[in-house]
Amino acid sequence: MVKMKRRFIPACLPFMCFMFLVSTAWGQDWANLERFKTENASLEMPKENEKRIVFMGNSITESWISMAPEFFAGKPYINRGISGQTTPQMLVRFRQDVIDLHPAVVVILAGTNDIAGNTGPMTLEEIFGNIRSMAELARANGIRVVLASVLPAYDYPWRPGLEPAKKIVHLNDMIRQYAKEQGMVYLDYFTPMRDERNGLNEEYTYDGVHPNEAGYHVMGPLAEAAIREALKKGNK
Repeated sequence: MVKMKRRFIPACLPFMCFMFLVSTAWGQDWANLERFKTENASLEMPKENEKRIVFMGNSITESWISMAPEFFAGKPYINRGISGQTTPQMLVRFRQDVIDLHPAVVVILAGTNDIAGNTGPMTLEEIFGNIRSMAELARANGIRVVLASVLPAYDYPWRPGLEPAKKIVHLNDMIRQYAKEQGMVYLDYFTPMRDERNGLNEEYTYDGVHPNEAGYHVMGPLAEAAIREALKKGNK
């Protein structure tokens, strides 16, 4: 028995060290709370009659400000997208990156990275539950909510073979129905941007998942119409 233990420990030690390093790296700032800490601290309270809007999301939201910067220019729009993020990560940072900024409206675009398994396996119900939790937190703090559909995707280049198209359709149905029940605004990016396979129309993307400039030009007017609707609805 002693000899077996001596052989086992050296064999598993590299794996144990690797897992320790990975867990430590993730554990330091899993939700990326540091990302916008400085920017958030420098923001003043909204001015009188200012209708601040926070866009909460992943790389699709984050890239918007560089791919189509004119959409944000001169407007009280705050981009709080972080590439690769999933709904549990967004939920963890929702207070500091949305609630504490005192917006009139939050636009939540989330879910595709969960389907891709970026932070591990998740069911559609779990994804939807996190989106609901963000919406409920916003509403409890007097923030009007716009729930955006997940953009179409036929496949994920970084993790092919997951067949996300049908899952996205189902998740969007859940989000749409919830928004209707709760009197929140549903922002449908999916319908005008899909192709015949329920993937992202090649005219609007450079990789099948992320919008190009033309894609953001489709999204912009839709987002602004949804924001106007949310402001009219109030916080029921």
